[in-house]
Amino acid sequence: MLQRGGRISSLHGSVVKFRAMALRAAVILLCCLSMMARAAEPWGTDLNGHSVEQIAPPGTKAVVLFFAASDCPIANRYIPEMERLDREFAPQGVRFWWVYPNPGDTAAAVRQHDVQFNIHADSVLDTDQRLTRMAHATMTPEVAVLIPFLAGLREVYRGRIDDRYVTLGQERPAATRHDLELAIHAVLAREPVPQPDGPPVGCSIVPRNAP
Repeated sequence: MLQRGGRISSLHGSVVKFRAMALRAAVILLCCLSMMARAAEPWGTDLNGHSVEQIAPPGTKAVVLFFAASDCPIANRYIPEMERLDREFAPQGVRFWWVYPNPGDTAAAVRQHDVQFNIHADSVLDTDQRLTRMAHATMTPEVAVLIPFLAGLREVYRGRIDDRYVTLGQERPAATRHDLELAIHAVLAREPVPQPDGPPVGCSIVPRNAP
């Protein structure tokens, strides 16, 4: 009798585990289908006013979205770090996009910002904040890492770049944990992607429908 009860308990545990795995797979599939549907529409516009139809060209292993704002001091402090990561990982198939979600960041404003900080990057104006909603980004600076999945993209990381900023007004002399870099390394190695060890610190993204 005890043996039978043990078997029933083991079977019940297996069923619960299977249901949890199935639910997780369904959630991932729904997210990917949602991204595929959004991909049919432009993601935004470039600085020349052309629609950005594709953010992950063939051969891309990962996409990094860097949510930035020209008037956010903390985002501007991360420009050298983001350019360093771009130089290191772009040759390995990682595509970096600088995403400007705020209404005040027009093409002219971003061009002036690029000149001021000597930025040479692929920029997209998130005119309808589709990328912002897809990544659930709320701050600048904040990053999201996406990987190709089925015919769309799947988000595997979202959050801070590193732990340089503890809170607003409190900054370490140098970062001790490079969260984004660790995430990219994990993606390229096909390993589980470590998640950020703290929240992003910076400036809130301004909703497009804000008065």
